[in-house]
Amino acid sequence: MSIEDENDARGMKRAGAVVAETLRAMRAATAPGVSTAELDDVAARVFRKHGARSAPRVTYDFPGETCISVDEEIVHGIPSRRTRLKRGSLVKLDVSLEVGGYFADAAVTVPVGPTGKTATKLMKATRTAMQAGIAAAVAGRPVSAIGEAVSAEAARHGAQVFPELTGHGIGRKLHEEPTVSNIPTREGDRFLLTPGLVLTVEPMTSLSTNRFVDKGDGWTYLTRDGSPSAHFEHTIVITEDRPLILTA
Repeated sequence: MSIEDENDARGMKRAGAVVAETLRAMRAATAPGVSTAELDDVAARVFRKHGARSAPRVTYDFPGETCISVDEEIVHGIPSRRTRLKRGSLVKLDVSLEVGGYFADAAVTVPVGPTGKTATKLMKATRTAMQAGIAAAVAGRPVSAIGEAVSAEAARHGAQVFPELTGHGIGRKLHEEPTVSNIPTREGDRFLLTPGLVLTVEPMTSLSTNRFVDKGDGWTYLTRDGSPSAHFEHTIVITEDRPLILTA
């Protein structure tokens, strides 16, 4: 969607703020021995507090409030009482919700206790790739400028993005146009960014592969070689200058 009036602006800011609050609460609860379902329960409590609804549950009947993916799980992991976090793991917390008719979406990768140099390198590569993509998202530029910046920054740190896994427009629905690829594309060259446009920038990366496989549960994607992955995401609004980050 594109923000057209003050109601849209207030609605999107509210949705983004609830996403940010949810991620803070989940991150604070992340520790060895905690189950991914317990983290999902934390999110559910924040949702109830604000009258928000889980966007993947509302949109796709996803079996959880949020998507929580661990280590080789890239995205769309299903919260489970059986999956307990282990020291040294990387957990990806992906929160998307609807409140007051507006949707917002963000993700963060959280280390479970101390991690090694490889995990630190992977998280830095992914986070800075997201930041580079956000900085490139300026009105008048093609949407492919985001993918160009993301992929170049990830590669600079020795990481690879998964080309098929993308960001997206958002606002009145969870997934809207345009597709926001993490690599330059011809489709992205044709779509110009305009002031007020709302979208997500969300690189998902690995240090050793850009291929993924389906876990077999109908939702979760895994790195093909079993290596850890990372995921960072923000919902932003395009402006004439640096974008406004709604989920910071």
